[in-house]
Amino acid sequence: MDDVLTTVSQVPAVVGTPAGGDTELIALWLHGLASHTQRAYTHDVARFLAFVARPLIQVKLSDLQAFADSLVDLQPGSQARALAAIKSLLTFAQKAGLLQLNVGLLLELPRVKDSLAERIMPQDIVLQLIHAEPKPRNAAILRLLYVAGLRVSELCDLCWRDVQPVAELGQITVFGKGGKTRAIRLTATIWQALEKLRGSAAADEPVFRSKAKGGGHLDPSQVYRIVCAAAKRAGLADKISPHWFRHAHASHSLDAGCPIHLVQATLGHASVSTTGRYLHARPTDSSSRFLPA
Repeated sequence: MDDVLTTVSQVPAVVGTPAGGDTELIALWLHGLASHTQRAYTHDVARFLAFVARPLIQVKLSDLQAFADSLVDLQPGSQARALAAIKSLLTFAQKAGLLQLNVGLLLELPRVKDSLAERIMPQDIVLQLIHAEPKPRNAAILRLLYVAGLRVSELCDLCWRDVQPVAELGQITVFGKGGKTRAIRLTATIWQALEKLRGSAAADEPVFRSKAKGGGHLDPSQVYRIVCAAAKRAGLADKISPHWFRHAHASHSLDAGCPIHLVQATLGHASVSTTGRYLHARPTDSSSRFLPA
């Protein structure tokens, strides 16, 4: 067995390569992924290729292991993401018929501590962030991130045709992760805020405009700046991201007694087990209460 592993670690399993080399292969692999995912994966793969200094089809297991050892300057979560990206690319290359043997399958990803509980803001803090925002558009962004539990890319992609009245309130239609579409009913407060923002905007115009892009869709980086400014205004020491509002939505809804399958549907989780992480992150009880110490 050791002899087999040694051979696998030293010899790549090459079948062929696309005419455009690694550049074409990476482009094919990234096709259809969210823009922020493409940026992150492109950075990870570029770092890997610079490290190994050889084409992907010549990569050996020993290259992967050496690269993994070189990532000590990154946080465990960032290490795991970078290695997962490389493994995903190699798997894609094998499925495309470019590799006979996928050496990435033998690379173990580092175990990462689940720090979800650290990223769930108390409800009073979330409301403070929203109510202290002086600009109506930015306040609507913060409120919609929380009330609808949107991913930042989903919020930025919204057009006015995705915003529909339902009875006296309304809903938004979101095209989210994994190519799934979901409809989310809104509260009266955020619905009224959106109605005020729209004005005479046409159906195909973005809900949240970017001044930097001449009226195009807001960029996720701009939403990050809005959230960071709100956190600073509220005197929060920790750096927060737009995704923290999504975490808060899940946790606070479950705490308020919302059925877990409804939270799953609203957030667009593929599995109820993903939604269930929030129950484990903030349990309502623990056996520790029954001990005398």
